[in-house]
Amino acid sequence: MKLLRPLTYVVAILVGAALPFTAIVVAAPEQSPGVTMNLFTEVLQTVKDNYVTPVTDKKLLESAIKGMLAGLDPHSNYMDAAEYREMRVQTSGEFGGLGMQVTMDNGAVKIISPIDDTPAAKAGLRPNDLIIAIDNDPVSDMTLSEAVDRLRGAIGTQVKLLIKRGQQNAFELTLTRGDIKVDPVKSQLEDDDVAYLRVTSFTERTSDALRDAYNALEQKSGHRLIGVVLDLRNNPGGLLDQAIGVANEFLDKGEIVSIRGRRPQDNHRWNAEPGRDLAVGLPVVVMINGGSASASEIVAGALQDHHRALLLGTRSFGKGSVQTVLPVQESGGAIRLTTALYYTPSGRSIQAEGIKPDVEVEPAKIETLPEVNMPHESDLKGALKNTGSAPQSGITAPPKPTSSPAAPNAKPATPATSNATSSSPAQEVENEMALFGSAHDYQLVRAVDLVRGVAMFRKIAAQ
Repeated sequence: MKLLRPLTYVVAILVGAALPFTAIVVAAPEQSPGVTMNLFTEVLQTVKDNYVTPVTDKKLLESAIKGMLAGLDPHSNYMDAAEYREMRVQTSGEFGGLGMQVTMDNGAVKIISPIDDTPAAKAGLRPNDLIIAIDNDPVSDMTLSEAVDRLRGAIGTQVKLLIKRGQQNAFELTLTRGDIKVDPVKSQLEDDDVAYLRVTSFTERTSDALRDAYNALEQKSGHRLIGVVLDLRNNPGGLLDQAIGVANEFLDKGEIVSIRGRRPQDNHRWNAEPGRDLAVGLPVVVMINGGSASASEIVAGALQDHHRALLLGTRSFGKGSVQTVLPVQESGGAIRLTTALYYTPSGRSIQAEGIKPDVEVEPAKIETLPEVNMPHESDLKGALKNTGSAPQSGITAPPKPTSSPAAPNAKPATPATSNATSSSPAQEVENEMALFGSAHDYQLVRAVDLVRGVAMFRKIAAQ
């Protein structure tokens, strides 16, 4: 049996508490490598000799490696050759499957975030949902890699999931696998002068797509943009260099992010390039929620620390670790290994803490209320009649506003929780996901109002 050769080179970097008591720990002496390998060899041989069916050395060795890495943290794992190819396809922004970012959590597959317009999002899956069975097989008997492999499959085929959501009873969903072609940036104009940019993932095309989308909106508005809403809700992260690129589009100086690891060569720091602020100082509001993870948190943290943007929404996921992909020549696979933690420009680590928004706004939707027939002054008995305009006195009335500065999308509406009319957990979230970027998206309306308010304050202050 051949052992794997030493690791060689790095291909990609993915970004994805204090003890409650004081204890004195006496560490046992570490065993020598020879003793440890003897133990491994003995167990390996015992399994080969006694397992109920014959098993190959390759399967045993790869299973041992997977278990070793899975025991380190939720994001370290071993990918065989097929899984490694699939990972590279995913980071290119086009792949097959269900369309969600997952991790392992106490024997269940935890959904970090579904990706917009994918089978997972359309089926109503949401951040923090737990997948406890796949096609009736318990996930607790699988590694993360095995579970992900079961979730993947040929386009058009179906997979049945048993989902646990909070304290609700578990429910089943059947999803049809699709050809996932992720458009990393969606854009639209709000009220003709606010650029809405929704970044759904950080793939190889994200920063370029963001720049193109902003420039298109700037031209469409007639160069009258007054601010930007950058929507990172339910964005599970992706490539570190793309997170740096997106943050750089709104900064013209200062640090964006630093990563610090065990080895000096794992320590890096990235700074913004002068003159790269795409919005040229316009107000920016960044939207985050519990599905905003990793690369999303790098962007949000950098813009918040530099006071370049206000953050609106709810606390982010809290993945502050960096994974390095290290190819293994012997097998054609790769190790995804947590090698460092990342820090925002002010030195914050958001690992397991997340980023808190400046303005906390829970998700809700806007519903039109039925009009109530309230009496007007003209309906009152004996009301005075309007006799027309007053004589000219040198004072002119202010022009009639086309929209209210405090509520540019003003309607006879009220925010209501997104599950007010839902009939099932799946339908509840399908409705919630459909809200993003729509006229019923309460968080977006609040974000646009915030942009407009900051822009108005700056205009008044400049007079």
